[in-house]
Amino acid sequence: MPIYGAALTLGFARHRLTEAKVAHDLTFIEVTDGERRRIGPFEVEFIPVTHSVPSAHALAFHTKVGIVVHSGDFKLDLTPIDGRRTDISRLAAIGDEGVALLLCDSTNAEEPGFTASERSVGGALRRLFLERPQRRMVVACFASHIHRVQQIIDVALEQNRKIALMGRSMESNVKLARKLHLLHVGNADFIDIENIDRFAPGEVCVICTGSQGEPLAALSKLSRGDARYLKVGADDTVILSSHPIPGNEWSVGRVIDDLHRAGTEVIHSEHEPVHASGHARQGELRTFHQLVRPRNFVPVHGEYRHMVHHADLAISMGLTHAHVLICEDGDQVEVTATGIKRSGQVPAGFHYIDGSAGDLDERPLEERRMLAAFGVLQISAGIDKDRGTIIQPVRITTRGWFDGEHDRTLLENVTANVREALETALREGDYDEASLNKVAQRAAGRLLGQKFRRQPVLLPAIVVL
Repeated sequence: MPIYGAALTLGFARHRLTEAKVAHDLTFIEVTDGERRRIGPFEVEFIPVTHSVPSAHALAFHTKVGIVVHSGDFKLDLTPIDGRRTDISRLAAIGDEGVALLLCDSTNAEEPGFTASERSVGGALRRLFLERPQRRMVVACFASHIHRVQQIIDVALEQNRKIALMGRSMESNVKLARKLHLLHVGNADFIDIENIDRFAPGEVCVICTGSQGEPLAALSKLSRGDARYLKVGADDTVILSSHPIPGNEWSVGRVIDDLHRAGTEVIHSEHEPVHASGHARQGELRTFHQLVRPRNFVPVHGEYRHMVHHADLAISMGLTHAHVLICEDGDQVEVTATGIKRSGQVPAGFHYIDGSAGDLDERPLEERRMLAAFGVLQISAGIDKDRGTIIQPVRITTRGWFDGEHDRTLLENVTANVREALETALREGDYDEASLNKVAQRAAGRLLGQKFRRQPVLLPAIVVL
């Protein structure tokens, strides 16, 4: 499968795919700003846009029935770190040609105004560093955010601080960006993290991964005291130069709490302007829509609520409901002369593979989640078919269950409930083994779920003799 992208994009992809041991089967094709390539049945144009990650592109698919524009992740930063701005003139020219469909980044569609320039973060970092000349500064950010790393290095250079990198992805991405001349380090003094204790706290700046609370990333290890060569404490200031991605708030909060427990000063985007989003707000989205002037629109990226807000914005710009469609992963879209509609679905989403056992469907995954959360409960009993009675008493066996007096009472209730359900079924003349197993399972599941809010995996073993 050929993979197209800018040099930095391909560098990131090649590194990850090499780790996954599949890179040798792939073809990497480098593209440049403004380039137009024939890919399958389309002419694809790569239009430069500004974003947190350098070398980002919007895509224009030139097809026989019109142009489809995909914005990619973008914002309209007029003062980018590398001087590479969104090609507004080309977007406007494409709009003049006629855009049949626009798919546009919705991540900040709830936010009014314009996203701050990436350059604004450098001033905040500079001030924080200057106010703490005797403290070791630890700055966490996305490893792919080369512009942010550039600004941290610039501030460290101004203060003659030595720079240590933590995190494999940070080390590899910095190496790649330097090789491609996208990161300029001047005469920066990089030191190995294992030598950090040789220097006073005020002489060092650490740049690390883990700003989203990832449990195996460098910052999480620092917060737990698990990092091999660095322990943070009262002499350290940790700056989270990021904002939690929706869904990561709890993980980030836990890391911040643990850092405070270690006596470390923590600064994040709710305290200081140490982060600027890479995504357009409403003002920039309106500008993009006005430049492209699409006949039809599908919001993409972000959560569902962000796409709803972006759809409302598009309608306020003059599109009608017949020409705006909110989709989810897997939806097929058909654009016609009269509007836009769903035309089917394709498989999409996560695809789980269990080692050598092959693909997993949703049922065993759900059972594994239930096992992890509530354990397993086995129900056994013996039934005499001729006498219509229970001759081996109902027994409940548990694994992965909490011990204690409360659970003993709970299991006694379950046992009694199952015994009563089986006796009722036997009085009604039900001696079918499969049917009685379902009776036992339903009786236990109903009591555990409705009264005790537990959902263990239930394994009935009712034997009819």
